[in-house]
Amino acid sequence: MKYYSTNGNAPVADLRKAVVKGLAEDRGLYMPERIKTLPKEFFDNMKDMSFQEIAYTVADAFFGEDVEANVLRQIVYDTLAFDCPVVKVEENIYALELFHGPTLAFKDVGARFMARMLASQNPSEGGEMVNVLVATSGDTGSAVANGFLGVEGIHVYVLYPNGKVSHIQESQFTTLGRNITAIEVDGVFDDCQRLVKSAFMDEELNRHMRLTSANSINVARFLPQAFYYFNAVARLIENGEFGIENYDYTEGSKKGMQANLNSPFSIPNSQLVMCVPSGNFGNICSALFGHEMGLPVSRFIAANNANDVFYQYLQTGQYNPKASVQTLANAMDVGDPSNFARIINLYSRNGQLTPEETHRRISSLISGCTYTDEQIRETMRQCYDDTGYVLDPHGACGYRALKEQLREGEVGVFCETAHPAKFKEKVDEILGTDIAIPERLQAFMRGQKQSVTMGKEFQVFKEFLLS
Repeated sequence: MKYYSTNGNAPVADLRKAVVKGLAEDRGLYMPERIKTLPKEFFDNMKDMSFQEIAYTVADAFFGEDVEANVLRQIVYDTLAFDCPVVKVEENIYALELFHGPTLAFKDVGARFMARMLASQNPSEGGEMVNVLVATSGDTGSAVANGFLGVEGIHVYVLYPNGKVSHIQESQFTTLGRNITAIEVDGVFDDCQRLVKSAFMDEELNRHMRLTSANSINVARFLPQAFYYFNAVARLIENGEFGIENYDYTEGSKKGMQANLNSPFSIPNSQLVMCVPSGNFGNICSALFGHEMGLPVSRFIAANNANDVFYQYLQTGQYNPKASVQTLANAMDVGDPSNFARIINLYSRNGQLTPEETHRRISSLISGCTYTDEQIRETMRQCYDDTGYVLDPHGACGYRALKEQLREGEVGVFCETAHPAKFKEKVDEILGTDIAIPERLQAFMRGQKQSVTMGKEFQVFKEFLLS
């Protein structure tokens, strides 16, 4: 499989380069040259397959041409040492719980997969250290740090905005030591992300040290997140809560967009709606790639907090990034989501369509919503009072979107992206509860904080790395 840049001005890369470099030379994000449609037999049998078996099938479609089958299978099975269950919250609304991994956040899947994939690509040839740079607005840092902890030949630098992640989130990547360095930036997440991207583009820095990214800009980070969407469908079918008997597998219908660029968007005969709380848009991007592979979902909802850049794009067709604002759902505090470029590239068919046609295709498949902190609090209280289910602030956006947008006869699944205990102070204050902190989180909190404080100027960050 070859990978091209969303900006279109960089050489085509192989898997190793795409994973080890992370970002293309023209600052674009790598895209696979093909997205394979999974066979009908897979969908017929998926309800009888395990999470790991489903994930391996999906992984093979992306990476099977470049990674030996036994190696890829080992990567997948090692990654998924935990479940991502689908839990019924109320009639026709289900939570896809993505917080059962080591750091209790959805990013454990992508981070663990990427760590193992990167190691399999022999990144530290000649004994040269590979340096992983990752910007985090909350959960990415902990997932990546723990996924790479102790991996020989790799050093991880986690950049995070001072005072804008929860104490528990911060403790998960600032107390590890060893090959993990936490950098506390005097700014917002977008400043951290800008520093990482600037580092990749700096020639002097790249001559001095080998750099790669573990944010969702890396193909090995975001593509594996498609695993749990397929598994969610399989579990709903297995439990008799959703069916795809009338799903149209025919070549022309499934590939309508590819066969005729002027045709309307072809939606499968499915009544399943996936709602994804979205910040940097890697999570919903992986779901959209899954949809291209045949994931039987009729439509998607991108749930935003007050950082509503994508929501405004859906309304107007204009993309106007802006400075992020701090909210209750801090992991979604992103004002210029990186993976927007992938979504545009995917639905413009790599620039073959006009911006107007691309917007029409995107908005026919994805709807949006945006919620204030008070609306998030209100939703958390309402869900807890009505159902007893405890939402974290991010999941609350997804749940509320389904409550507002689900149509008669549809089944809705929203991503519960982090364990509520990661936001214990906020959750307890809003719900009047005393959420138990899992032992895994308590262990992080007992550690000693180790971080480097830094301004948001690139030159300061560059000098730190060079030293």
